[in-house]
Amino acid sequence: MPDSGLSRAQRIPTTDTGDRVPALTPPPGSAAVAAARRTGILVTLVLGGLTALPPLSMDMYLPALPAVTDALHAPAATVQLTLTACLAGMALGQLVVGPMSDRWGRRRPLLAGMLVYVFATAICVFAPTAELLIGFRLLQGLAGAAGIVIARAVVRDLYDGEAMARFFSTLMLISGVAPVIAPVIGGQVLRITDWRGIFAVLTVIGVLLTLVVWKWLHETLPPAERHTGGVGDALRTMRGLLADRVFTGYMIAGSLAFAALFAYVSASPFVVQEIYGASPQTFSLLFGINSIGLIAVGQINGKILVGRVSLDKALGFGLAVIVLASVALLLMTSGVFGDVGLVPVASGLFVLMSAMGLAMPNTNTQALMRTKHAAGSASALLGTSQFLIGAVASPLVGIAGEATAVPMAVVQLVCAVGAMACFLGMCRPWQQAATRL
Repeated sequence: MPDSGLSRAQRIPTTDTGDRVPALTPPPGSAAVAAARRTGILVTLVLGGLTALPPLSMDMYLPALPAVTDALHAPAATVQLTLTACLAGMALGQLVVGPMSDRWGRRRPLLAGMLVYVFATAICVFAPTAELLIGFRLLQGLAGAAGIVIARAVVRDLYDGEAMARFFSTLMLISGVAPVIAPVIGGQVLRITDWRGIFAVLTVIGVLLTLVVWKWLHETLPPAERHTGGVGDALRTMRGLLADRVFTGYMIAGSLAFAALFAYVSASPFVVQEIYGASPQTFSLLFGINSIGLIAVGQINGKILVGRVSLDKALGFGLAVIVLASVALLLMTSGVFGDVGLVPVASGLFVLMSAMGLAMPNTNTQALMRTKHAAGSASALLGTSQFLIGAVASPLVGIAGEATAVPMAVVQLVCAVGAMACFLGMCRPWQQAATRL
């Protein structure tokens, strides 16, 4: 079999049932083991960088949304479409890149996507109108989709089961640094330049990440395991995946949870800064604290819960917390408790964001566990569903204007309840537990 770009010590053989079994490794302390560990860390960092690119593209830009509204003389709803366009691009791009990576391998489609991402981001620096900015953000999303979908597919190439859940949690730790530092970077960039400087910084990040991928991310899908069919074969594969009720249930549940998160991402700059009067730097600090909560819970999931608590139980608990946090936010923002101020609302958002650390890695793991031989296509469906539903939720949070946070809370509650309903009604975790027994 042609070399896949991984050393023998890194490959994890599988049993006939698809379960991973421990690989034979050289004696501890040998040069081969040290090289494998170094390579493994590099691959983890590269995949973390790829999964960090979407929150970097979104969150660095968030503190600038009010400034973009003023600079381009566009209403807030129009400027929020720059977020929607990027999300929609990331959703549609994954449908193309995912099957491409199953046919041609992971590396070539990824490098092509990264190059286009750099070009589109550089053009955003000079966009003279909101309409052109929306168009280039769409192209930026289409190209950036390569990093998202292929990173998940590479994880599926290398891991199964609990090991995959742990790795996704590790990626959440690495990529979670992005939403922590991105608004802070964006706020600081705004202190020395305007919103266009944010896209200049993103262009530099894209160039550096492209060079890192080219040098250190080797191919993980051997030619013998690639699909040879064309578009028709890819569509049939996706149709087969969607026909799996349990896979589709995890996909929709995870996507609705993501939409609840993105309702916060899209609305929070206006809620925190316009309604509650916080500065861009205060908004960046609160956003970073919420992201730390997501990272911490993700690590609790990967380091403590996985292997001790079933993935479905952890997922169900996370979705339940998201529902309760959404109810609390709706009650607070609608004035049931009077004018509660920023601190209680920020606390509710912190709880909601933290619970995503249980929802996101476990929905991805449970869905990909069912798709061993079509990881690229399955990853594309997962990502496309997440970003399309998120793109729909984004403009809805501003439907009542900039003076109320009620639409944000309503969208979050509807999405959270929908996610729980899909998890219970389609995945039916009690049946899966009985089957395993």
